[in-house]
Amino acid sequence: MADHPVDEKLPPLKMATTGLQHVAAMYAGVVAPPLIVGAAIGLSATELTFLTGACLFTAGLATFLQTLGIWKIGARLPFVNGVTFAGVAPMTAVVASTDDKSDALPIIFGAVIVAGLLGFVAAPFFSKAIRFFPPVVTGTVITLIGISLLPVAFGWAQGASPDADDFGSATNLGLAAITLVIVLLLRRFTRGFVKQVAVLLGLVAGTLIAIPFGVTDFGPVADADVIGFPTPFHFGAPQFQIAAIISMCVVMVVSMTESTADMLALGEIVDRPADEKTIAAGLRADTLGSAISPVFNGFMCSAFAQNIGLVAMTKIRSRYVVAVGGGFLVLMGLCPMAASLIAVVPRPVLGGAGVVLFGSVAASGIQTLVRASLDKDNNVLIVAVSLAVGIIPIAAPEFYHSFPENAKIILDSGISTGCLAAVVLNLLFNHIGGRKREAEDVTHPMEAGEEITEASRATATP
Repeated sequence: MADHPVDEKLPPLKMATTGLQHVAAMYAGVVAPPLIVGAAIGLSATELTFLTGACLFTAGLATFLQTLGIWKIGARLPFVNGVTFAGVAPMTAVVASTDDKSDALPIIFGAVIVAGLLGFVAAPFFSKAIRFFPPVVTGTVITLIGISLLPVAFGWAQGASPDADDFGSATNLGLAAITLVIVLLLRRFTRGFVKQVAVLLGLVAGTLIAIPFGVTDFGPVADADVIGFPTPFHFGAPQFQIAAIISMCVVMVVSMTESTADMLALGEIVDRPADEKTIAAGLRADTLGSAISPVFNGFMCSAFAQNIGLVAMTKIRSRYVVAVGGGFLVLMGLCPMAASLIAVVPRPVLGGAGVVLFGSVAASGIQTLVRASLDKDNNVLIVAVSLAVGIIPIAAPEFYHSFPENAKIILDSGISTGCLAAVVLNLLFNHIGGRKREAEDVTHPMEAGEEITEASRATATP
């Protein structure tokens, strides 16, 4: 019996280039949190480089756990793991509340270790929520993942920093558009291997085109060291403060919710649906990776939704490809010069490719919704309201500004709020109340379904 495409081992060159393509797609997402937190602490350029390399190294280790797996750890799906952005706000809050900034990272690391270990214990219980994720819920959540990521691509397309003079300039937007067009042309007019690495080729071409415009900066390559190892507890032994631990435990719940949604989404895309056992194993990999990460000076790890779009678009479903990507991440953590090569790719170029990648995730969600019986008004309302709730943080970023900071960790994640809304509404409309309400086909979400009368109940009763 032939191996499932998820377990397929590709030729070495194809494995390497497609693995590198995954790294290119998620690199910016991994390095952003350490850059933000490190800047808030006031780390020197050398220490900031060290922290960034450490996060790349631990992301690679977590990716190995997720793709290759050991024992009951790892979903064994093509998942890239990296630093979750959900932890940035509480980590910067810890920095702000710490008088001696040299204690900030040890406090953060201690909180992440505790949250990771507690999450590891809770993983099998958390995974039992799988029965609350029928297609109407999973399709909504997958669509929200793509929609939530698109603003990231649009931000990249405008430039590296909102404070820069050229942010949103015609040059930056033009480079993003050119990269997008190159990827689309490669996908349309090429076949086989070239078509599958269209995103990587688009990034290379876009970077080369950007050189005459002065957008490509090779400075990081010249300044980077050849070898560097993330010494364990480089910033000091972990410290355990209850407030920080509670904050990171909340982030862990958010991260586990998003990872569950991501696993369901990827399971649909690779045609290996994620069951309760798979989700439990995947959550164990996330949480154990998070618990180990601070030892090597990294932050909380989570599955990266960005790479789901790459799998959906290229149709390369091998988990070993992503494991090779994890190998590149480890290499970058051990060789800062190698990490700096990816950093050369201008943000506008990443933004152009991101439109394709993240849009592909949303399209996959729509494909799942096609199987969700949207001819029933119950399901139409579930999708309509859940999407609306999930889009709030994108459309109105200050909507929850008056809520407590810990609450905003959850509320500011459109994926988490939309997922919660979809699960609750599905229970309300399709499960609670004994007999599942059968609705007539509708053509508008506000059109009433058939009223269930005593007569109709009697007719329906055998």
